[in-house]
Amino acid sequence: MMLAFGGASIDGAAYRDVVGLARHSPGWLDTTIRLWSAYGLAVFALFMVLAWWRARRAGAAVAVTALAVPAVVVLAYGVNDVLKAVVHEDRPCQSLRVRILEACPVHGDWSFPSNHAAIAAAVAVALLFVSRWLGGIACLAAAAMAASRVWVGVHYPHDVVTGVVVGALVALGSMSLLRARSATLAGRLTAVAPLRALLSVS
Repeated sequence: MMLAFGGASIDGAAYRDVVGLARHSPGWLDTTIRLWSAYGLAVFALFMVLAWWRARRAGAAVAVTALAVPAVVVLAYGVNDVLKAVVHEDRPCQSLRVRILEACPVHGDWSFPSNHAAIAAAVAVALLFVSRWLGGIACLAAAAMAASRVWVGVHYPHDVVTGVVVGALVALGSMSLLRARSATLAGRLTAVAPLRALLSVS
């Protein structure tokens, strides 16, 4: 029999306050946050594409760094998912008697840490190594994504905070290592004709 951890004792009161506020907020606000929570990760994908497109004009080394961002995000997701599998924390909407804005995930779709928050944070931090202004915008969007997951009721606050930390640390470590080798990698990749168009706008 699988036993799942309940996180209500950590910040269940704060969670109740947020979902209570969501229930009494204007419909347009709840709808906007629900849409962002459900589909906002697509915006982060657009951020990555835009960063790569602009990086091609800044040089092959910068373009290599931009191309690495999706791989770093996949790595962050993998690390976060391992933590989910180890902790087995039930969703707050399963443990607490609350009415939330969207359907509660099924049992076994664990809550801690938040994948959405980890992915968004990984994109944002990784993009800071490519473009400060785009990374800054992505950081604000990542904070909004993390907050939205609590607002719609599918995560405790500690779930999203931990997800942000995991995503940010994985991205910071990975991109720091990559940046030290980006020039070498760029030199090798530009020697391969099919890849040259990915790295420059020649």
